[in-house]
Amino acid sequence: MTESGSKLTVTSETPAERPARGSDWRPLETLRRDIDQFIDDIGRSLRSVPFGLSGSLTTPFASGALSWPTGPAADMVGKPTRYEITAELPGMDEKDIEVKVTDGTLTIRGEKRHEREETKEGYYLAERRFGAFERAFRLPQGVDAGRIEAVLRNGVLTVTLPKIPEAKAETTVAVQAA
Repeated sequence: MTESGSKLTVTSETPAERPARGSDWRPLETLRRDIDQFIDDIGRSLRSVPFGLSGSLTTPFASGALSWPTGPAADMVGKPTRYEITAELPGMDEKDIEVKVTDGTLTIRGEKRHEREETKEGYYLAERRFGAFERAFRLPQGVDAGRIEAVLRNGVLTVTLPKIPEAKAETTVAVQAA
């Protein structure tokens, strides 16, 4: 019986050289090295985040979790006669917030404390939550530090930074002979 079909050419290749016994392929070491590189890349990219992470970033995943900023969300707006900084501080009272200007830096600092105790038949519940925050802003040139005002309304702190009235745009100075 004759089978019809086409013949295929069989080629012979020399097998690739096997690595020496001491340098066997180690996929887990390669994977570990790739993961370490990936984590290092994440750490480098987080350093460039505006108002980035607080704390040390030399080893971002060492000693527990990352330390994210604990400052409140804030907006800064420049207006013709003043600058305004608004910070979201829900549930805070004005007595728990401190606004201070030192050496050209405005610092908003606060602490929130919440304690709750409940006793009913069959159980006792005690909860305590504490949280402190601080946010600092470098004051721009031309701010009248003596007239800064801070108002807390509905959980939003508005800090008004009045601008110093600008001098005339152009002044002529007389030149004297010596």
